[in-house]
Amino acid sequence: MLVSTEALEAKAKEIRNLILDMCVKAGTGHVTSSFSCAELMVALYHGGVMRFDPARPNWPERDRFILSKGQASVILYPLLADLGFFPKADLDLFAQKDGKFGVHLQHDVPGVEITSGSLGQGFNIATGMALAAQKDRSLQMVFTLLGDGECYEGSMWEAAMFAAHNKLNNLVAIVDRNYQCVTNFTENIVALEPMEDKWQSFGWRTLRINGHDFDEIMDAFKGIRSRQHTQPLMIIADTVKGMGVSFMECEPIWHGAAPSGEDAKQAKALLA
Repeated sequence: MLVSTEALEAKAKEIRNLILDMCVKAGTGHVTSSFSCAELMVALYHGGVMRFDPARPNWPERDRFILSKGQASVILYPLLADLGFFPKADLDLFAQKDGKFGVHLQHDVPGVEITSGSLGQGFNIATGMALAAQKDRSLQMVFTLLGDGECYEGSMWEAAMFAAHNKLNNLVAIVDRNYQCVTNFTENIVALEPMEDKWQSFGWRTLRINGHDFDEIMDAFKGIRSRQHTQPLMIIADTVKGMGVSFMECEPIWHGAAPSGEDAKQAKALLA
């Protein structure tokens, strides 16, 4: 567990550099989608928020994490390798023939719960896992990270109603609110704001934070296991797609595009 903000920030920078290496070698990968949630993911895995055991990926009492925005697999793979779920050298197999590290998340990777990438499905699975844990009277928590573009899916709101109705206070969802979809900005397509009002109207407790500020992120997770509330929690994290690399930030053309070697060199200089 990393305890200081400085250590968490350094880890986020390290993970971004690993992502660049993976995507340059593979010639594919969702770099900007992963950069927008780097701090959120580092907080979950290195900030002492979740319970897990890299030596026992299927430990029954582990918390569950569902990456519903499964196209951002390259944020989760290096984090799991860094924690010892599998050797870091295996990351060289990302998007390689016969490799198990797909561009969209694959469940046969140690530490990965589900195959995901079809928008809206991971959130529903997380809701089902939270219900199962509740029925089993388990202490486990279920965390799920969503893309804001997923909030256009009708199944999301069915699951949102279901979770609130069943008082799934062991469910924590985070929206990576980077304001972009594949080719455009969300508010140009169909406006998603005001997001807090929408989730509250579906029976969720909501927090809104800066998704790149570790102090705000860790404050949002403080006391998460106390179950003081009966509602599930939605954390709306305002982020920047491509965060940390100025020529990628808020540029839809970079969605799903791997940088060239020269692009990556420039990106790493900006991250330094």
